[in-house]
Amino acid sequence: MDKIDLILGQWRQARPDLDCSGMAVVGRLGRLLIHLQKRLADNFERFGLKDGEFDVLATLRRADGGDGLCPTDLYTSLLLTSGAVSKRLDRLEAAGWLTRHPDPTDRRALRIRLTDAGLALTDRALEGHVAAMEDALAPLAPEQRAQLAALLKHWLLAQPGETPD
Repeated sequence: MDKIDLILGQWRQARPDLDCSGMAVVGRLGRLLIHLQKRLADNFERFGLKDGEFDVLATLRRADGGDGLCPTDLYTSLLLTSGAVSKRLDRLEAAGWLTRHPDPTDRRALRIRLTDAGLALTDRALEGHVAAMEDALAPLAPEQRAQLAALLKHWLLAQPGETPD
């Protein structure tokens, strides 16, 4: 029995006419999210990063083709506004983890890429990130992880605005 079971029992008493079974899933997801965010934030903090800053570095790392990304590609990939990304870029550039340089095909445009220090930091933070997720998922057997991932994917793709690309 967990706290969600207690809450569901209270709702069955208070409102027996109402099916609150969805709370069993959504309530547990909410509590798990709190635990996961704490684990991941603790890892990023070790490297002097915030969650959103790691997202920028990780996106640049995944797209590493040498030329970096243009700001539009970066904020589109992160699903953020240009203003929100600009603030993160300013801080990460001031820390020496990325650079902005002219686009070789369009001098009016900029490209953003990781510095060597930013690449090393991203890789170390990523290793901690993966370890934190593995630690969080340790109670689940491999088959359970696969089943949970498939169910969550199915549910996510059923949400408005989500596409299977």
